[in-house]
Amino acid sequence: MEENKGKDALEDDFLDEDDEDTQKDKFLTFRVGDEDYGIEIRRVTEIIGIQKITAVPDMPEFVKGVINLRGKVIPVLDMRRRFSLEDRDYDERTCIVVVDVAEAAVGLVVDTVNEVADIPEEQIEPAPEINKGGNNLMIQGLGKVGEEVKILLDVNKLLNGQTPEAPGGTEQAAVA
Repeated sequence: MEENKGKDALEDDFLDEDDEDTQKDKFLTFRVGDEDYGIEIRRVTEIIGIQKITAVPDMPEFVKGVINLRGKVIPVLDMRRRFSLEDRDYDERTCIVVVDVAEAAVGLVVDTVNEVADIPEEQIEPAPEINKGGNNLMIQGLGKVGEEVKILLDVNKLLNGQTPEAPGGTEQAAVA
């Protein structure tokens, strides 16, 4: 039995190394409103369907609330609100993309998930600096995919350029 554990551990180490290489230049793309966005695939932990979101008072408008994901309470951001778009009813395509932000899980409500796109570094341009005080702060770059442009987001800056509270802090605030 011990031999198998050692072999499995070695295989896991190899797979983790391989995963890093296969995740390079890959972005999960999704739609919010009329635009396509992308997040580095290495930041995405899972994609889940919409579930009951519990509102938490005194949070920024774009924080929809929290969900219980397998016993862990995580904050959920509504990306339509984050981008100052009009709310719309959730449908069968609406989902929550769970991402890792500063070692804490955060859910992002998006209109629909598109695909995993391969966008090499040479196909990514910096965001234009038209509005230094605006939403450009959360844009990592603009990815060119064929004739289309995907707005690539920096997940660490989705919370107004600040990292979220430690997981315990968020959970305690949500439960209190």
